Amino acid sequence: MAILEAAAAAAGIAKLGIGLGAGIAAIGAGLGIGKIGSSAMEAIARQPEATNDIRSNMIVIAALIEGVALFAVIVCLLMLFL
Repeated sequence: MAILEAAAAAAGIAKLGIGLGAGIAAIGAGLGIGKIGSSAMEAIARQPEATNDIRSNMIVIAALIEGVALFAVIVCLLMLFL
């Protein structure tokens, strides 16, 4: 009986860890995109003639960060159901 209780407790802790992992991935992506936006606005303020180049680079980098965050959340969900 103690073995079953230990297995149930371990499964609960694993699910908690999976949820924390997904949350940390989402928070990290938000912080990264915020940093990119802040840096892009500062760069545009310094060199207004380079606005289009800075904006396009910012969008590409933000998309890459979102992709990595989505991948991390999907991995966490797969671990939850497998």
